[in-house]
Amino acid sequence: MKPLAILLVAATVLSACGQARVAATNTFRPQAQFATGPIYSACRKAGRDAATRARCGCVQAVANRELNAGDQQRGARFFGDPQQAQDVRQSERNVDERFWLRWKAYSEVATQMCTG
Repeated sequence: MKPLAILLVAATVLSACGQARVAATNTFRPQAQFATGPIYSACRKAGRDAATRARCGCVQAVANRELNAGDQQRGARFFGDPQQAQDVRQSERNVDERFWLRWKAYSEVATQMCTG
């Protein structure tokens, strides 16, 4: 029984590594990081009130984990021209559909990690 208890404690500690407690919702969420790159730059240049240095750095850090360099370059264009995002989303080309699925998944992770 003692080895099981030790295993449970170790699993709990390891699962909490790299997470921050969110007081308002009393849940855990992975700790956001900061990075610079094409999405960071496009985000900052977009001029939106919510496009703070910290938030743009966070969405870039998520992009570094979720997207390859080409997808980041392509997605960065959406900040300056949102119509491009709409065109890709509605495109019937397979390459656009695959990109859109990656971009959508990235956006969901970035929203979860970088807002609040």
